[in-house]
Amino acid sequence: MNWYLVVSGLLAAFCTVGHLTIGRKTFLKPMMEATFDEVPKKVMHCVFHFITIDFVLATVVLLAAGFGLTFGHHVRLLVLFIAVHFLLYGIVQILMVLSSGIRGGLSKIFQWLVFLLVAIFAFLGGM
Repeated sequence: MNWYLVVSGLLAAFCTVGHLTIGRKTFLKPMMEATFDEVPKKVMHCVFHFITIDFVLATVVLLAAGFGLTFGHHVRLLVLFIAVHFLLYGIVQILMVLSSGIRGGLSKIFQWLVFLLVAIFAFLGGM
């Protein structure tokens, strides 16, 4: 068992649950109720669920790899891909929040921290 990957997978599961609960309530629902063109609204609805798929797949792969499943392949490359993926999510969010001018933005939009933790534990488990 690879505890780093198990922790990373649990953090990715936390991202998934948070996305589908808090994210749906505070982001998706208000956006779907907002008054703007239906095409960009539907595109954002799709993007929301693209992220859902991304989080679910990362959770499954990280937990499976953490418990020793290799899917018949070298799972290390896939784990490192997920680590880079979440690292970039964190970096992009930090940059976007810092450039937004939102007062206390890094504490209000805090997902970057969980993204970076997923990445760190995945890197540690994948090395």
